[in-house]
Amino acid sequence: MAAMPDDAPTRLLPIEGMTCAACAARVERALRKVPGVLEASVNAATERAEISGSAPLPALVGAVRQAGYEVPLRRITLGIEGMSCASCAGRVERALASLPEVMEVRASLAAEAATLSVLPGFRPEAAAEALERTGYRLRGGAAEARAPERSEAPWLVALSLLAAPFLVGMAGMAFGQHWMPPGWAQAALATPIQIVFGARFYRAGLAAARAGAGNMDLLVALGTSAAYLLSLYLLLAGHDGHHLYFEASSLVIAFVWLGRFLERRAKRATGAAIAALLALAPREARRLRDDGREEEIPAEFLRPGDLVVVRPGERIPADGVVTEGRAGVDEAALTGESRPAEKNPGDAVATGTIALDGRLVLRVTAVGGETRLARVAALVEAAQSSRAPVQKLVDRISAVFVPLVLAVAAVTLAGWLLAGAGAERAIVTAVSVLVIACPCALGLATPAAVMAGVGAGARAGLLVRDAEALERAARIRLVAFDKTGTLTEGRPRLSALHPAPGVERAWALAAAARLQAGSEHPLARALAEALPGAAPAEAFRALPGRGVEGVVDGRALALGSSRLLAERGAAPGPLAHAAEAEAALGRTLAWLIEGGRALALLAFEDAPREGAAEAVAALRSGGIRTLLLSGDHPAAARALAARLGIEEAEGGLLPEDKAARIGALARAGHRVAMVGDGVNDAPALAAADCGIAMGTGTDVAIAAAHVTLLRPDPRLVPAALGLARATRRTIARNLFWAFCFNTVGIPVAAFGGLSPAVAGAAMAASSLMVLGNALALSRWRPRPW
Repeated sequence: MAAMPDDAPTRLLPIEGMTCAACAARVERALRKVPGVLEASVNAATERAEISGSAPLPALVGAVRQAGYEVPLRRITLGIEGMSCASCAGRVERALASLPEVMEVRASLAAEAATLSVLPGFRPEAAAEALERTGYRLRGGAAEARAPERSEAPWLVALSLLAAPFLVGMAGMAFGQHWMPPGWAQAALATPIQIVFGARFYRAGLAAARAGAGNMDLLVALGTSAAYLLSLYLLLAGHDGHHLYFEASSLVIAFVWLGRFLERRAKRATGAAIAALLALAPREARRLRDDGREEEIPAEFLRPGDLVVVRPGERIPADGVVTEGRAGVDEAALTGESRPAEKNPGDAVATGTIALDGRLVLRVTAVGGETRLARVAALVEAAQSSRAPVQKLVDRISAVFVPLVLAVAAVTLAGWLLAGAGAERAIVTAVSVLVIACPCALGLATPAAVMAGVGAGARAGLLVRDAEALERAARIRLVAFDKTGTLTEGRPRLSALHPAPGVERAWALAAAARLQAGSEHPLARALAEALPGAAPAEAFRALPGRGVEGVVDGRALALGSSRLLAERGAAPGPLAHAAEAEAALGRTLAWLIEGGRALALLAFEDAPREGAAEAVAALRSGGIRTLLLSGDHPAAARALAARLGIEEAEGGLLPEDKAARIGALARAGHRVAMVGDGVNDAPALAAADCGIAMGTGTDVAIAAAHVTLLRPDPRLVPAALGLARATRRTIARNLFWAFCFNTVGIPVAAFGGLSPAVAGAAMAASSLMVLGNALALSRWRPRPW
């Protein structure tokens, strides 16, 4: 290895999962292969790596993960002040990404925040310093975020009073009247506007210029300064109030101030979903003491295992399991379901939901950031700050936009001078170019729509993983459904048991119940209801996608699907006729097998979920094909498909078969969504263009999905696709108006068709139009059924 320079930077990297010296050696080898690493030393005892060189953190983390270990990272969100256009978000990301503890950064202009993945040693002070060098500022919590709006209101009133005479004068010009104040009065009104109210644009613009970049504030500062100084020069040269441009500089500042004020309010409205979710958690809780008395304590003092009392009409302060009492619980704010859910002993309840008509005692299972409410809020926040694929194009345009506008303004100034126009006309025209070109609407177009769409989905019971998921869902043309637990209730009951000749029915039921006693499968619950208290079989083993096996009374038995029956070389024999009849009724079949013989046939019935038929009908009316993919018997799958109106059905599929089928459809050019709820569905959910998981399903399925339905209602599937399409339409409209104002406005201004004041009003209007579209999307609701 080459000699290490004395000034080579050294990084300490925490690593989880190392248990021995061999682990450390494996990580060292992986790290030394990373370009830019000069030396790496790993200690398994301290679980740290000391690395010298210039390799970026993402490459180092990737190498550790490739070696089979993990670097502990945490996710934080920082409020940012001073972002005014699309290029600002890129500069904030580059400034924060330069910090050695930062793995990934996503800055959002709409949220005025940056979301970071960082090492445990990350210091917010370092982030503040990096931002200040680039011209931005770190902001505190929600209370501080609301403070500027309150404090700006009196200033906005004062600015409006100062600018009002200029607005009246411009209105007079439209009617051929001279209502503008005398020249010195104009200067007296414009000077405090330029110096006091324009100071924020000078500060931010100079900071951007020092950082070698440009932003909207720089354009406003240059444009208004040129108009103000030109007017001051003309006034001192003896021109009267007819030929001054104080109104241009003053009204541009006033319009941008007003636009920023309204933008902040609109941004908070589009991002209100997170605040609304977190506000559901109550501050106080009634803890039940060992002596049976209740005591009121702050909810954050609760710990798992505590007993909590919830009275009628109160919000539940923590996730838990009901130990005593019965009540209807309003879960609408969390799941979007308007009907109360009946909760009995043994049922789970979530933080922020309301006990309506009964007293509950619950045992706490999760508090704080571990509650379902907090996890949903964190996922919504992450999704709102994520970046849609189309945003990459906007970022590339924004990176060159401000320098390009400055060049166009310079060419405009030179062109008018060369054409023989006076300096006054040339400067005013160049100022109009600078003002109309401000790219704030372009920067807000995509993130404002994503924030609004994700927030609207959360209120309706749809949890969207990120902006890319919305874009994927908007393109779906075919939806594949799982059967059990997705289109059906997932609570099958044993409807029939057919023993083979010579096999006692009671023994067959007992054997099947014992085999399933160690399983969490829905069929296991059905057998437990049919024969409670069955002792588990010996040597139990699950056979994914096929069934289970074990030893009962010294006999090696298996219970599973028709596929398992075929694998064991067994035949239905005398039970074949019963199997055909049960399958024709749409029932799920399970075979009790010993060696190569079928001992019994069990038939289970699972009712379709409420709304399943309406969901399929809604998809078909929207031109979307439907398909049923099930591990169940093909006849049972076809029967349910016919009952619900699904066009195609395939049964007898293993998890890998479902994933392969989804892959084949994708290769054939179909945009496919997969809807499922179980572990068996996870591969297919991951393989689909858009995976949609039932929120009542397994964590594995939810993790693999792009969209999670917070309540088990199939009608949320067409709602999710409708939300995605509405968001895509909003993004398209926003980008159209943003590009339209700039691409049309710049040449019009360059050829003298816009005054600076009108250009400022048009620029502010474009931002407000973009935010208006986002606010309209935030009021989206699923169609009533």
